[in-house]
Amino acid sequence: MGLKDRVAADMNAAEGLANKCRLALTTAPTAFDAHERIARTMGGQYDGELATFGFWTPELLDHRIPDGDVFLEISSPFGPLDLTRSHQEVPFERILLPVARYEAHTFAAATGMRAGNRDAGGDFYALVWRDPQDRWHRILDPLAMSLPFGAFAPAELYDVAAMQANRADAAYFERFAGDAPHKFGPPVNILQIHVPTATAGGSLASLTRQYRRLAERVEKDLPIDPMDEIFLGYDAVQLLPVEPTTVHEQGLDFWSEAPVTDDGQLVIDLVRPDTTNWGYDIVISGMATVNPVLLESGRPDELIDFAAALHNFPGKPKMLILDVVFGHADNQGLKALNHHFFAGPNMYGQNLDYRNPAVRAILLEMQRRKVDFGADGVRVDGAQDFKWWDPGEQKLKHDDDYLQCMSDIVQEVAGVQYRPWFVFEDGRPWPQEDWELSSTYRAVIETQTDDDVFQWGPLTFAHNTPFIYGYWLSKWWRIREMLSRGSNWISGTANHDTLRRGTQVNPKLNINTRLGDTQKEILEKAYDNPAVSVLTYGAFPGVPMDFLNATARANWGFIRNQDDRYGVKVVAEEAISLKWQVDSYSYSVPGNFRRLKELGFETRSDLARFFEFLPALVDVTEYDLDHIAKLLNGVEPPLAGPGYFTIGDLKRIARAWMDDMHEYCNVSNSVSALHSAQTNFMLRLRRFRRANSWLRDNLGPDDHFDYLQPVDGRTIFTCYRKGPSSEIFTITHMEGGESDPFDPLSLPIPGLEGDGWRCILRTPPIGSDYEGGEIVLRDSMGLVFERG
Repeated sequence: MGLKDRVAADMNAAEGLANKCRLALTTAPTAFDAHERIARTMGGQYDGELATFGFWTPELLDHRIPDGDVFLEISSPFGPLDLTRSHQEVPFERILLPVARYEAHTFAAATGMRAGNRDAGGDFYALVWRDPQDRWHRILDPLAMSLPFGAFAPAELYDVAAMQANRADAAYFERFAGDAPHKFGPPVNILQIHVPTATAGGSLASLTRQYRRLAERVEKDLPIDPMDEIFLGYDAVQLLPVEPTTVHEQGLDFWSEAPVTDDGQLVIDLVRPDTTNWGYDIVISGMATVNPVLLESGRPDELIDFAAALHNFPGKPKMLILDVVFGHADNQGLKALNHHFFAGPNMYGQNLDYRNPAVRAILLEMQRRKVDFGADGVRVDGAQDFKWWDPGEQKLKHDDDYLQCMSDIVQEVAGVQYRPWFVFEDGRPWPQEDWELSSTYRAVIETQTDDDVFQWGPLTFAHNTPFIYGYWLSKWWRIREMLSRGSNWISGTANHDTLRRGTQVNPKLNINTRLGDTQKEILEKAYDNPAVSVLTYGAFPGVPMDFLNATARANWGFIRNQDDRYGVKVVAEEAISLKWQVDSYSYSVPGNFRRLKELGFETRSDLARFFEFLPALVDVTEYDLDHIAKLLNGVEPPLAGPGYFTIGDLKRIARAWMDDMHEYCNVSNSVSALHSAQTNFMLRLRRFRRANSWLRDNLGPDDHFDYLQPVDGRTIFTCYRKGPSSEIFTITHMEGGESDPFDPLSLPIPGLEGDGWRCILRTPPIGSDYEGGEIVLRDSMGLVFERG
């Protein structure tokens, strides 16, 4: 049956939605209350028979567009659509349906529509309007629940109710049913994962298979190897953002329409989304669903499947934490949303207009729908960026009320209402120049109503470089703060931000060469340091978090292959990471950096020489690509590469670097080199923390933390903590020369007196035969003793 015969407009339903909108705007106590009600009706929704659509369309009022020029556009392929194909030209049929409007909102309803599900595709939709010159314009659905071709293409109507009804972790949520919404609390520790580099498959489905394999091995008590060990021992998994990101600035769109043929068919050129991104370059539109790049099947069900794999993990369920980015939009967001969403430019792209009640309500509704995929927790990126302009005081203010609204949202999964655990990254007064000194990292903790709201702690923020000599004593004042008030902080020095910043440090600084023989070894050990981990897991309060790419000793950086205009500049800024992450052997591996090799950079030294010139020329020419190319062509002896540089060559090199680095950063490339002594120690350390969850609390009056004095050229931390039924003593050599032989249990530390201590954890290379007595500690070595 053709689309025209199958689908019919239901104007009674559309006008009913418009009337509900009118009533809400008329009777609600505030405009925000009204828009909260309206937001629940927005987007494409399907109840099994009727499909309804709601859009916020102030641009139609701006342009004075009459009702007769506004339609709901429905597009449907003539046959089944294979979302796993890289490229296809598909004939579509299309119809336009009438709409009902009230002020800045537009509604439509239709019967006979196909809603997508796990096994079949659905109809695509958007709003379209005609201007006085008979030109057509499209309004996309920012609240779409399926975007197979990205945030800049029509959305797919999706059967969300069926997706939720078939989830495999319903029993997990049903345990929390009660008269009031269940409130999830903090986990003991967290593993942070970037989906595209976490497995060879690079998809949510591939990551789900990894956890299902682990679950089966754990359930059957099978031997585990280093690849297993880096994933085990965590209470929670936090995914870097899984929302749709920016798209390629140049080249084919993922959805391109050819002119209508003579027989009335519309042929659409479809490209499977293939962007690479670290996750934070978002456009806001589409935040309620999943980035199609991460979906092996093209079905958003994959995120629910992953949640179920965590929630059904044997022994102890694992929490899923979603990382949401609502503090800014990339400039591409201007093409996906109307201008009323934005409050002006910032260093990332665009500020959002949180004070507009419609925008505020839509953003919160996006969050509600996203977390309903089954997340137990939410991490809010860049909370210090949620600001509004106070015209009375003529200054920007932090929108703490909005942050409170975020953590107040009640979710519903499997018929059970709950409120997730919340973590905020907030470094205010950043970007003020003295932010590292001025930030308390407690601004949100102290304003929120829940006592279990967390923030990223001071050693977790981006500008921490634990491989520079003097780092640990220079952070002593922050460490003291962590000990006394860090119970609601995320701790740990290795995450997506710190590891990236580490690759941007000038290698000529005072680097701790005791961490390794090469810069690559130094960086890897700095962010997977057993002594730092003992400090984080055995001494510090709060919730420890590790980054998979760090514990796997894989690589990491700013990964984004969409840029055309500024791509060369971005790569020039990232070029220094070559010195930290890529040695000659790694570059020579046949599968590594194949695109750059094809462009003429056959060896690492070839690329390194080019990268010595590029950043300097970007600066001196103020990023004049034509001038840069001419200067590169004048270098003697000539640079490796294409032979004669053009602007196009520079852009191709930049794209090749990003695509090659994305492949190089994949964890699957590094697991064969993992050392079982390190991965097994880290797993045992995480299990120790889970068995002593009381360590999350701040240090009490009986506890002790200090460094050995005199320093004598090394920094050695000692920590005694007294728990409900046991005592813990840790000693960690953080940096510097080796110690003299000494007995850690003989140190004059309050609480250490007496017998009964057992050495339960020893960092590599300390052998298991060490049970106490004299020892020489060297950089990155540590011990954990327990009594009771």
